[in-house]
Amino acid sequence: MVTSRDLVGQQVRVEVPATIANLGAGYDCLGLAIDLSLRVELEVVAATPGRAVELDVVGEGAGEIPVGRGNRFLEALDAGLRERRIDRTGIGWRIRMANEIPLARGLGSSGAATIAGLLAATALTGPGDGSDRRSRDVLLDRATAIEGHPDNVAPALLGGFVAMLTPRSYRFDVPAQLAMVLFVPDLHLSTTRMRAILPESVPRADALSNLARVAVGVAGIASGDWTALARLTEDRLHEPYRAAVYPQLPVLVAAARSAGAIGACLAGGGSTIAAFTLGTPADAARIGNAMAAVAEAHKLSGNVRVVQARNEGARVLER
Repeated sequence: MVTSRDLVGQQVRVEVPATIANLGAGYDCLGLAIDLSLRVELEVVAATPGRAVELDVVGEGAGEIPVGRGNRFLEALDAGLRERRIDRTGIGWRIRMANEIPLARGLGSSGAATIAGLLAATALTGPGDGSDRRSRDVLLDRATAIEGHPDNVAPALLGGFVAMLTPRSYRFDVPAQLAMVLFVPDLHLSTTRMRAILPESVPRADALSNLARVAVGVAGIASGDWTALARLTEDRLHEPYRAAVYPQLPVLVAAARSAGAIGACLAGGGSTIAAFTLGTPADAARIGNAMAAVAEAHKLSGNVRVVQARNEGARVLER
């Protein structure tokens, strides 16, 4: 049995991708991994009085990610060790994060940190590092319990395009020619707030519309027709309500579509807008420029990023 004393001196490195969840109509059940990542280097050290955690963050979240409560990586790490009945008495953490995922922008920063913490815990104590189906299922269940919903954590863990209904998930590789054009505003939107504004019930016609779009969208993608994103990214269950607190949302989506995007939608709970294209780099640039121009006209600052899907999920780099 692994004890806290056994862990001192051990090191582990993990990497987890960012995600785009919901994909329009697929609220809480669809997600896609993209090639922005969170890398965490963790070293177990003997705790010193008043200093159990040393945290160094490079990139997104530098100076913002807390050392204590609210640090989702640490919360998931602790949860993973508790699950394996590891006593943390006398040990501390030396952590270095290299983070490319903007915080509170709908790109799965919280989900990535959750997966990273759980993966680090299992890598330290073994077995079950996520390399086989059974351990992946266990990790996904734990991450969903922490996050409250699976649409970010599943693609972060598995990579690619993922459809899920806990405890089952199904993934597909994403073709290299599909690009995501992201407009990332300088606007933090709380997931809790963006969920709180959603109604308890919706009109039957809206529910049926989303059901049809998810069915056609996933069937199209499964058959290799990624133009199905055109239908899939049209939503009537959450984006219209979220536009009440994010009024630039519908005009940014419309601008991307008018510029030639297959489809466009709010990423997760926002504020990032994700547009999809199978075209050339020039096509992606045109879509990005269109969103940036509309954002400027509506006094919303931000930046455009063109990213690819990532078919490889979370992984242990070193242990």
